[in-house]
Amino acid sequence: MLSTKNTVIGFIGTGVMGKSMAGHLLSAGYPLVVFSRTKEKALELLEKGATWAESPKEIAEKANVIFTIVGYPTDVEEVYLGENGLIPNGRVGSYMIDMTTSAPTLAAKIYDEAKKRSIETIDAPVSGGDVGAKEAKLSIMVGGDEEAFAAVRPILEHLGTNIVYQGKAGAGQHTKACNQIAIASNMIGVCEAIMYAEKAGLDPETVLKSISTGAAGSWSLSNLAPRMLNNNFEPGFYIKHFIKDMKIALEEAELIGMEAPGLALAKSLYDQLAERGEENSGTQALYKYWKS
Repeated sequence: MLSTKNTVIGFIGTGVMGKSMAGHLLSAGYPLVVFSRTKEKALELLEKGATWAESPKEIAEKANVIFTIVGYPTDVEEVYLGENGLIPNGRVGSYMIDMTTSAPTLAAKIYDEAKKRSIETIDAPVSGGDVGAKEAKLSIMVGGDEEAFAAVRPILEHLGTNIVYQGKAGAGQHTKACNQIAIASNMIGVCEAIMYAEKAGLDPETVLKSISTGAAGSWSLSNLAPRMLNNNFEPGFYIKHFIKDMKIALEEAELIGMEAPGLALAKSLYDQLAERGEENSGTQALYKYWKS
């Protein structure tokens, strides 16, 4: 059984969400070893007692439970399968949990490679943005062996409140694709609703009081619409990463023979924003498409 006494946690990726998530694990009493491509992003964790590693290889050698939340599927593949990656250098019996939004096919490939070395891998992408990460209220979607999930669930409970096992390796990533598909079209609706309110001469903040708790209510409407109105476009989740997620979902939809016109439209709008230099803004910057 995993406990704070026999568990050393490795954490790779200390960005907008990862830093808060790693901080919760450190606060829970787990020894924490961290690695990030930019060491400055990990300084706050190091000041609180985390140990720095120079590479994923060093993380793999020191930790028996490892979390990753990096940028793109190419990053995931390098971190897990590269020569200096986690699986080639991992400890027998260790657990590796990827919380990046990545490709389901890659999650299955990593699972298969890990099994050859008696390592357990879980794909566990999250939803909830920077707020969910800071408040440890993330929704966590899990794919992999159910026994491995049961073993690490007590640790996951330090990060999220809605933790659901979805099925075999890749199922967590497929579920996250569903999540992003739902968000993509919803973000268009949120922006159009606010713009309509403005054009109709209404006070958008007052309008939100009425519609955010009714049938139109959504996380984006309650959490991101106020940021739009305050011209706060700092990233809780980067546009560039959302575009990556939508691209994955569109590719997977094509593989299963499904059309996703709402998703395709949302991606095209975000692509235009990225071309205007907004790729490092938060997803709520879609509002600027109508304001420009």
